[in-house]
Amino acid sequence: MSAITVGQAVVLGIVEGVTEFLPVSSTGHLKITEGLMGIPVDDTSVVGFTAVIQVGAIAAVLLYFLKDIVRIVSAWGRGLVNREERYRHDYKFAWWVVYATIPIVVVGLAAKPLIKGPLASLWVVAGSLIVGSGVMWAADQIGRHKRGEDDTSFKDAMIVGSAQILALLFPGFSRSGATMSAGLALDLDRVAATRLSFFLGIPALTGAGLYELKDALGAGVGTAPLIVGTAVSFAVAYASIAWLLKYVAKHSFNAFVVYRIAIGVILFGLLGSGVLSS
Repeated sequence: MSAITVGQAVVLGIVEGVTEFLPVSSTGHLKITEGLMGIPVDDTSVVGFTAVIQVGAIAAVLLYFLKDIVRIVSAWGRGLVNREERYRHDYKFAWWVVYATIPIVVVGLAAKPLIKGPLASLWVVAGSLIVGSGVMWAADQIGRHKRGEDDTSFKDAMIVGSAQILALLFPGFSRSGATMSAGLALDLDRVAATRLSFFLGIPALTGAGLYELKDALGAGVGTAPLIVGTAVSFAVAYASIAWLLKYVAKHSFNAFVVYRIAIGVILFGLLGSGVLSS
């Protein structure tokens, strides 16, 4: 029998799609939802399932930014054979995405026992939601929001890419929240910080999903829940991306800060009262 039913896969797909690119922690929300549905959050097959349905969200961001991705990849290809093309921003940016992914890959492999062990606790999720909120608020307040996407540098990409490590080690911190906060602290405007977060997340999240696929298929999760969860995640994530980019163009991140604190406090209450187990 599958560890996750098709009905549960639909719910988890919706949660993943809504939260993957919002700075509210998709991992945290998935763990909370799994806990409320009685799904063991530390089960190998469940961990694998949640990683795989992320591929649906990644497919959504690939489709949404397809023109940008084609432009960047084309510039990279031209630069490999034409020295003059190597001075163009798109060519350099393609390499920056590669370099900025290395830190999270190294840490992810080295710290895998911790990530899948004690750091997977819902107590860690609750604390990270609240602490991450403070970081996001401070970054949004301190940042001068004066630099656009064309002003990004290798240093920006490395710092923002490395910020993903915080979410990797502390589920609840939020990959999007960590990377967007880093971008804001570097004086990028909110749209530029958000788009950079999207681009830098593509390799890391795609790699994680493919790496966990064997566990999801071989440890008790049926094919149907995987397909349904991934498809739902894709559709919902596409709508979420479109909404977020319009939102950050006119609003601060304060609403996300308040929401994260509220969810963190509620989660502490559910854990403390025994409604949820860590």
